[in-house]
Amino acid sequence: MTIAEIPQTVTARPEPRTQSGPLFQPAWIVLICSVALSILGLTILYSSTAWKTGDPSYFLKRQVIWLAVSVLVGWGVSRVDLEYVRRYAWIVAGVALVALFCVLVPGIGRTVNGARRWVDLGVMKVQPSEFAKLAMVFALAHYCGINQRHMATFKRGFFLPCCGIGAFALLIIAEPDFGTTALTGVVGFIMLFLAGTRLLYMVPTVFGGLGVFALAVWHDPVRFGRITAFLDVEANRSDGAYQLWQAILAFASGGVDGVGLGNGRQQMAFLPEAHTDFIFAIVGEELGLWFTLGSVVAFMALFWAGLAHLRRAPNLFGYLLMSGSLLLLALQAIINLGVVTGSFPTKGMSMPFISYGGSNLLLMGFIVGLFFNTARAWSRPNLAPSRALMEVSA
Repeated sequence: MTIAEIPQTVTARPEPRTQSGPLFQPAWIVLICSVALSILGLTILYSSTAWKTGDPSYFLKRQVIWLAVSVLVGWGVSRVDLEYVRRYAWIVAGVALVALFCVLVPGIGRTVNGARRWVDLGVMKVQPSEFAKLAMVFALAHYCGINQRHMATFKRGFFLPCCGIGAFALLIIAEPDFGTTALTGVVGFIMLFLAGTRLLYMVPTVFGGLGVFALAVWHDPVRFGRITAFLDVEANRSDGAYQLWQAILAFASGGVDGVGLGNGRQQMAFLPEAHTDFIFAIVGEELGLWFTLGSVVAFMALFWAGLAHLRRAPNLFGYLLMSGSLLLLALQAIINLGVVTGSFPTKGMSMPFISYGGSNLLLMGFIVGLFFNTARAWSRPNLAPSRALMEVSA
């Protein structure tokens, strides 16, 4: 049976099991890894920011508040009925697109380091592109679910969903945010592939998209400068590759055992954005090789648990929703690790659970909440047609 043949109108789910059964193990592994990474993030955040302000715990207190909010959000998401919320998928996608547009409006969007990515709400700043990624995954999973039988056709299986993905990508790249644009496009196309869209349509589009993306980078002096600096880091260590060079020095200084919490030098104004995009370099400097490898293992375990969880998906909508969510988390971690270690060109992208910032923490809360929501929902027998599909059929 192919992915596109997963039953959609009537779902026969396995008999319910106890929470000690294997059905609940993937979600609990996700939770344990998430908690461990969050604790590491809080610890290294305090160590790397205690000197920045008169209040040593200023950044820590703000992050704890965001973490508490993300826990509440995750708990709330774990309790909702996804089949009920699913009927509002288009509204969710529309709100996300409006929010992305508002970022580009002068007076509403806030520009930081040459990019307009935030909306200032007074008491806090939010980054709509973080939530737009998940909104796109939710809407695309719903669309593929209700058009499951047509995913091999050009119009309904490729052209229309590509228009939706393109709408999100165009608004995000206009900020500009090339990395999030690429992440959004990759996740969207992988979801289409899993849903059964024909490679005959996808492959030429992927190459065409890569060409357009490369052309956009070529005509953007900042992004193109990052590419050229990445190709020769040592020669550009005092200019375009300064941040990456300092990150490499942090890893080299930490060695196997690290220099100890609070003893790192790179966060003392040597490494820009040490508590946000490049916080993993501080982990390597202060805690050493074992903690960096432990973090990688935690992400690998989280991804493995997500794959094991997907095997229990009762329909295409649930399968794609959790596949897209897992890809958002895993690819973001891979990109951040690649950037900090010099494997990828420099790109501002947060490390999930570890980097400072509320928007990304809220996104992670949503994703962890979805794992527990689906773990509980997929354990209940349900032979009734999907309510969202009944409404569409009507």
